[in-house]
Amino acid sequence: MADPSSYRPKPGQIPDSPGVYKFRDEHRRVIYVGKAKNLRQRVANYFQDLANLHPRTRTMVTTAASVEWTVVSTEVEALQLEYSWIKEFDPRFNVKYRDDKSYPYLAVTLNEEFPRVQVMRGAKKKGVRYFGPYGHAWAIRETVDLMLRVFPVRTCSAGVFKNAARTGRPCLLGYIGKCSAPCVGRVTPEEHRELAEDFCDFMAGRTGTYIRRLEKDMMQAAEEMEYERAARLRDDAEALKRAMEKSAVVLADATDADLIAVAEDELEAALQIFHVRGGRVRGQRGWVTDKVEAVDTSGLVEHALQQLYGEERGDAVPKEVLVPALPEDTEAVSQWLAERRGSQVSLRIPQRGDKKDLMATVQRNAQQALGLHKTKRASDLTTRSRALEEIAEALGLDTAPLRIECYDISHLQGDDVVASMVVFEDGLARKSEYRRFQIKGFEGQDDVRSMHEVIGRRFKRYLQEKERTGEWEEQPTDTATAGPAATGPVPGPAATGPGLAPAADGRPSVAEDAEPREDDGRPKRFAYPPQLVVVDGGQPQVAAAKRALDELGIDDIAVCGLAKRLEEVWLPDDDDPVVLPRSSEGLYFLQRVRDEAHRFAITYQRAKRAKRIRTSPLDDVSGLGETRKQALIKHFGSVKKLRQATIDEICEVPGIGRRTAESVAAALASTAPAAPAVNTATGEIIEEDDGGNS
Repeated sequence: MADPSSYRPKPGQIPDSPGVYKFRDEHRRVIYVGKAKNLRQRVANYFQDLANLHPRTRTMVTTAASVEWTVVSTEVEALQLEYSWIKEFDPRFNVKYRDDKSYPYLAVTLNEEFPRVQVMRGAKKKGVRYFGPYGHAWAIRETVDLMLRVFPVRTCSAGVFKNAARTGRPCLLGYIGKCSAPCVGRVTPEEHRELAEDFCDFMAGRTGTYIRRLEKDMMQAAEEMEYERAARLRDDAEALKRAMEKSAVVLADATDADLIAVAEDELEAALQIFHVRGGRVRGQRGWVTDKVEAVDTSGLVEHALQQLYGEERGDAVPKEVLVPALPEDTEAVSQWLAERRGSQVSLRIPQRGDKKDLMATVQRNAQQALGLHKTKRASDLTTRSRALEEIAEALGLDTAPLRIECYDISHLQGDDVVASMVVFEDGLARKSEYRRFQIKGFEGQDDVRSMHEVIGRRFKRYLQEKERTGEWEEQPTDTATAGPAATGPVPGPAATGPGLAPAADGRPSVAEDAEPREDDGRPKRFAYPPQLVVVDGGQPQVAAAKRALDELGIDDIAVCGLAKRLEEVWLPDDDDPVVLPRSSEGLYFLQRVRDEAHRFAITYQRAKRAKRIRTSPLDDVSGLGETRKQALIKHFGSVKKLRQATIDEICEVPGIGRRTAESVAAALASTAPAAPAVNTATGEIIEEDDGGNS
């Protein structure tokens, strides 16, 4: 590890001009390339106190052994040179998008005497017109098959073409009218090239002209009583319309745009691009990248633009590029794109209308791509095993933690405070054993105290199950001093029973504490201890969890916390966190466990909040179910009118007896009606019927 001060340039050596800089390691390999409006200010930022640097930046500058720079005239030149150097040196600390698959394109080889339509993958070739990318090659072939009725362009390979020219017999497509058969001279090279260019124009979005022309020729043929020709033209027009229908219309007909969305976490980012040509989505592709440098969304967008359009010219760069965040130097990037296109390019964030809606769709695709990437990584058995081994080594455990429980606290400004417990066994989620808790020991917001309560309640249940089955010998009273969590209510058993509420997704979960049920032969899930407890948070939450275990006399369960900000792993009684490598499978696994606990907690918290908002005085009436509540509201129109009704009037509702009517009247009488609404402009009281939430 190098000391950055050993190769720090003197302040006067660095120019204050635009330029590009390179960091090299001790073997003279380029490990990072960057650009700057002002080289002196930017490069100096890397040589400040290491404690103030982002962890990834700190790793880079301590890996480097030298820095050098090149001065350029403009910021656009700096952007171009940065892209060239990243492509040439492939620096390990620069963001590099890796394609999640090889996308097929529909290609027209205009660089040949007789242009050919075909499916192409890989690097783009000069003189070839590309359309796409497409999700599947069969989608291209379906489109081409429909279009060859109208534009019978050659699709055969060079060998087949030469063999047909030698024998004087065209292939089957030539006989059935789906190829103009230039191989045997049915059309001249000029006529065939015109067909190919018309094919390209149609694929580029200029569709209306050809369809109108075919329909006009069809009507003319019908008037001249050439019905067979008219039928053929009708079928040609229908084929073109079907080919157009394969691409969804999303924007105005003349719109040519690329929409870019980014989904990211602390370590990775997924990029999705929709290519819209002529108002239709002509292609889609996605990349995933490691965030090996300290970069925000705008930086990811800038890197994406460089890699998307660095090799493109002309129409391959669209008129409009829509992004989730503008690059830091928007003007220079826009100018660079305009130079590559040869005309003005609009680079902006969509604010309203269809483009904003389509951007939301692209964003959802990016989120799904990132989730799928992580799921694939987590589902691999070898990867899971390596992740658990890395966690055991980093935390100093004797064996890999085969059962891991993770806890998270969720609330909204101190209201509806809940907690979640998720379980992973052998690296896979055990959703049937997820549990959720209401915080009961106190009111208000205190994540540390909440974590202490939840851990205490869960493991007090564990001790009770052990004692009930005879697997746990009762400890002396001075072994474990019960704290607030130990003396509070005890969570109910895992099996569904009194006091257990189903989770939002239908799974049983601990929402209310209950007495243990009689043994029914089924294993009690709280009787299984984890090897590792993970809490969502840093040092305070970890200390609270460890204190709860100590108070119960449990010393054989490891505890750690994962802090969101820098993804640091905290251990009890340690002043410094454990920093797992960025590429560590163990860190990826801990992130996934933490994110799942957060998802489960916030889902429960939102459902609980929504239920509280929908509460009604009728909820407190014993024996009054949802059906009879709805019958009362439907009969009277609102809770307000029901409150004004007499007991005899309430008894008129089908299914409501006198005793129930008396209970309803008493419950409504004990509940004060909501304050009337007031028009703040006029001071007038607004009479408004409440709909059941009074």
